[in-house]
Amino acid sequence: MFWTFIATVFCGLGAAGIALGIRAATRNKTPKWLIPVFAGAGMLAYLIQGEYGWYEHKKQLLPDEAVVVDTEADTMIWRPWTFAFPYVTAFSIVDTDSVSRDADNPDVVSFTLYRFEQKLSDAVSHRVHLLNCQSRELVPLGSDGRPRVDNLKVLGNSDTLLNTVCTG
Repeated sequence: MFWTFIATVFCGLGAAGIALGIRAATRNKTPKWLIPVFAGAGMLAYLIQGEYGWYEHKKQLLPDEAVVVDTEADTMIWRPWTFAFPYVTAFSIVDTDSVSRDADNPDVVSFTLYRFEQKLSDAVSHRVHLLNCQSRELVPLGSDGRPRVDNLKVLGNSDTLLNTVCTG
């Protein structure tokens, strides 16, 4: 967060410097208000670039055994450009090394699902899940290791999570 603030300030200063250069090249014939407009536009451009580049940057940092199974694009009223161009604010991955089949029932698979969220600072959460590949029922495990049946979800046939975990 601190380094993002510093980088934003320096982008604003750099853009203001460009406006000062334009004013000097035109012998101060361009209006003075151009300097703060350039500074604000530079800072805003840096922050927008950071938001839209977050997902690709995080994806490049993942190990080879991590498979992206879900992305969430969001729009926000205070960022009106997101209505035309929504950006990824969260995504989920499966660590394929964590996938294990139950010895008693090979249709039941256990795996760890990670969720990355872009907030004020990045947030990562993980949870172990059980998936029945035949019935497509997904159940998270609680902190005590017991299935949380109240959070049961049935996945669709073409769900990326189902295909990634059950075919591996």
